[in-house]
Amino acid sequence: MPFTRIIPSGPLDSVAASGNLMRISLSWLRDLVRVETGPEELAEQLSMAGFEVEEIDDLRRYAEGVVVGYILSNKQHPEADRLSICSVDVGTETPLQVVCGAPNVRTGIYVPVALAGCSLPAVNLVIRPAILRGVVSEGMICSLTELSIADQSDGIAILDNLTIQALRPGDKVGPLLGLDDTILKLAITANRPDGLSMIGVAREVAALTNQPTSLPSLELNPPFDDFPKTVLNRPPSGELYSLSLIEAPTGQTLGQVSPAWIQQRLQHSGIKSVNVAVDVTNLVMLEQSQPLHAFDADALERLADCPISAADFNLRQAHDGEYFKGIDGCERMLNCEVQVVTCHDRPIALAGVMGSMDSRVTESTCRIWLEAALFTPAAVRRTARSTGLRTDASTRFEKGLPRGITLSSSARAATLLQEILGSTTSGRWVHGRLEESFPPISLRRQAIHRTLGLLVDNGTPRSLKDDEIERCLVALGCTLDSTREGWQVSIPHSRRCDLLREIDLVEEVARLVGYNLFEAKLPKTLGPGGLNPRQKAERELRKLLAISGFQEISTLSLVGPPLDDNHRVPLSNPLLTEYGYLRNDLHEEHLRVCQSNFRSFQSGCWIFEIGNLFSGSSDDIRQNSVLAGVISGERVLERWSRSGKLKLLSYFEARALVGRSLAGLKLDVSDRPYLSPPPLLHPGRCAELFLEGQVCGHFGQLHPSYAEDLVLPRETYLFQLGLNSILTASTRGNRRIPVFQPYPTVPSIDRDLAVLVPTNTASGDVLQVICRAGKPLLENVELVDHFESDNLKAGHCSQSYRLRFRGSGTLTDAQVLPIQQKIREALVQHFRAEPRS
Repeated sequence: MPFTRIIPSGPLDSVAASGNLMRISLSWLRDLVRVETGPEELAEQLSMAGFEVEEIDDLRRYAEGVVVGYILSNKQHPEADRLSICSVDVGTETPLQVVCGAPNVRTGIYVPVALAGCSLPAVNLVIRPAILRGVVSEGMICSLTELSIADQSDGIAILDNLTIQALRPGDKVGPLLGLDDTILKLAITANRPDGLSMIGVAREVAALTNQPTSLPSLELNPPFDDFPKTVLNRPPSGELYSLSLIEAPTGQTLGQVSPAWIQQRLQHSGIKSVNVAVDVTNLVMLEQSQPLHAFDADALERLADCPISAADFNLRQAHDGEYFKGIDGCERMLNCEVQVVTCHDRPIALAGVMGSMDSRVTESTCRIWLEAALFTPAAVRRTARSTGLRTDASTRFEKGLPRGITLSSSARAATLLQEILGSTTSGRWVHGRLEESFPPISLRRQAIHRTLGLLVDNGTPRSLKDDEIERCLVALGCTLDSTREGWQVSIPHSRRCDLLREIDLVEEVARLVGYNLFEAKLPKTLGPGGLNPRQKAERELRKLLAISGFQEISTLSLVGPPLDDNHRVPLSNPLLTEYGYLRNDLHEEHLRVCQSNFRSFQSGCWIFEIGNLFSGSSDDIRQNSVLAGVISGERVLERWSRSGKLKLLSYFEARALVGRSLAGLKLDVSDRPYLSPPPLLHPGRCAELFLEGQVCGHFGQLHPSYAEDLVLPRETYLFQLGLNSILTASTRGNRRIPVFQPYPTVPSIDRDLAVLVPTNTASGDVLQVICRAGKPLLENVELVDHFESDNLKAGHCSQSYRLRFRGSGTLTDAQVLPIQQKIREALVQHFRAEPRS
């Protein structure tokens, strides 16, 4: 019986998997492709081609200096009951005397003996002559653990049971136990699932080294019958499921020990040897990357208490609360995310992940149902995630497998069992979509030269030759038909998951030839970049708001469900329910920030944010950038200037803060009464904001009821403006050109004008009329007083303005009075204004 390394892994029969790490045995690889380079050079070539070699494990070091010994005699140690004194023939003139404490040591067996000076890295031990209880020991008889072959062992290794080769004292133990091999540990990326098979790596090595391959024959499109008709569910779209009934010959079982060469290949790949049926499925998985699984046919009939046929198998989603006991001995409660294979509706496997304890192959198994399936990556990923299991099989299914090798791998396993045991296949059944036609890909010669450029050969640039291109693709298993413009390339089954377009083939050629061998053509040097006018205006806006006392914040674009009837666009697959929608409002998040600040005993919260709002539906999402903010409480670090007294801003003071920031961009934003204000704003203290005659946003005080619910000051103000309107207006050419005026050298004349106008008249409209009528002498005008009283005319209010006139020379009353009269007439015409005098 050959050795095994105890590592719990294997397709559908393991708890832990190697993940994206593939262990490549050089001895196995040399059976598939001629490898003339050393391990280090080969590792460098594979790494440069995209298969990163994480570690090179030279197994020879574990048995360096260990030889075959034959125990000539064995007697009890006089001073210790558990020690034996052995005389061991190791091929030298005189036998060695070795003291051994193993319970299974006896005369007439061959054992591995570590000679003096030998190092055993598996147990971090250097062998030296020693005196044990007064008796000299000149070496050590080794166990499988000390040779790194097994994790645990009950005694010394008996070579008679581990190999069928002829044993001679003094021969090296390494070649007998497979410790003359080298293991390359490859990190396989998600886009190269073919790297999880020995065939895929062999083709890669052949392409890199220009060496021929000797791959095992694989029967393409083996005959399979359709599944019998049944009322049970069948594999979902895109999945393939097949079964083969295999029987052992009379007097033998499918659960017996595997041949030594199979155990050695599995052990070097990090997989535990179980029995011949399971080992063959593991071997085919490592060879072709197609996971297989074997069910004990007699065990299934005992579970169902009736004969089993292919029609009794089914694929379905597990029921919530359904229990499953895997081959690892753990019982798990399943949910509807898990896909299971059933027999008579009883779960016998987690599809693509693990088989059940009740249906496993044992030493007495004489018949098996061999499963070869193609499960969708998403279904296997959900099953593995829900159960917390990840196996070698699930790793391969999750990366995606080519459809064309599923049935061929099943036939390959049946052939191996027939060669090893003489087993027979009673029937084959398949359900699902078989391999579809895969049209060849057109590869143009011009596309390769244009994409890759010139190849530097001994310092001389040249174009890539046709035979070099063909060699690379043929080595990968492709079939080429020449055309006038290039080739028609037929892709092998193993690469149909990643070679889909012409550019994929161009990349393969570049990778195998070597990226470093092509001429480097860097783009022309780019000049220093800069901000465009809109970016400059946005940065200036942020700076102006910060100068006015605001702090910029950034909130998440994902929010919870709306609290009212406002529509929000839902996410199709949110990570959390609390963040399952795209925001359509910034004020809600900003008010929460204010709440947090006041709960932390801050005296004020002046914040702004430039962000995106989303509207529409899931099929038609519209995005709009806005400037929004909140003014609540007093300005931070300003109380010192008021002797510690709290002073909250009035409506007009808060509005002036926003206006002053926008004035820095030379924008004149006017207010209009809000006819139907949002519920969030105070109905009597809010306004629409107009820019260049168009509505661009709003400003207003928070509604008292909301302020009370949120425990915020009543003097809390909200504003929001469309960012596009601000940036468009601020970047117009006439606003960005500076205008220089000389300092005035003549005095100005100030005049006050008080008029009665209807109460609903906006002072901004009055100012515009005064500015137009006061040309060319009017230099400035501002509102200085607004007065309402019962003594005034009903429905009217008094508004007083201070007008400043200046001319090229010193003005006189005769020059100013006509302009004043013109302004009065304009006010009467537009607003029916009445003078207060």
